[in-house]
Amino acid sequence: MDITKIKAVVFDCDGVMFDTAAANRKYYDEVLASFDKPGLTEEQFVNVHMMTVNEAIEYLFPEIDDLSKVYDCLKTIGYHKFIKYMTMEKGLKELLITLNDSGYIRGIGTNRTNTMEKVLEDFGLEDYFEVVVTAATVKKPKPDPEQLLLIMEKFNLKPDEILFIGDSDYDRQAALNANVWFVAFKNSELKADFNVESMDEIAGILQIN
Repeated sequence: MDITKIKAVVFDCDGVMFDTAAANRKYYDEVLASFDKPGLTEEQFVNVHMMTVNEAIEYLFPEIDDLSKVYDCLKTIGYHKFIKYMTMEKGLKELLITLNDSGYIRGIGTNRTNTMEKVLEDFGLEDYFEVVVTAATVKKPKPDPEQLLLIMEKFNLKPDEILFIGDSDYDRQAALNANVWFVAFKNSELKADFNVESMDEIAGILQIN
């Protein structure tokens, strides 16, 4: 594979574009508390971080057959008030500008469902991406490669023309199954084509810094 062939750079949201640990923990803790359950354990936190909301709710409430009350609770709580606890990754906006200046397609592939638009709006990033694919856009979220395949199809790209940046095993599996380049962000334990700790290092891989 030739790094110079890359035409599109696709970002996962949670753990890559943003540190969402505090926001996600507060959100799910409030949901759990509404049903008199204790807050997230460390293991639960790691798992829900990768999952879609639906997967997370099924995982956190295995004892409930009819989850409609839990979903009603989610609507009441809402996620928007937790966005303020998210922190944008240092150098993200600068990297996105440089990618655009260098002619790259910029994308998002995330297992968020209906909150991505609001996140981009609140952080002033609405105009920084050519494509945003969420769990709501596809039939099968990550680890299925559908999000990446959709981006490929939309822009008529080959697998070796996409660089996908993620931080979880779901991301790794999606990249592997789509046969695209994979960058593991701030997770040195993940097997990847590249392991990085900063946005600057991504620019370095593409030789645009």
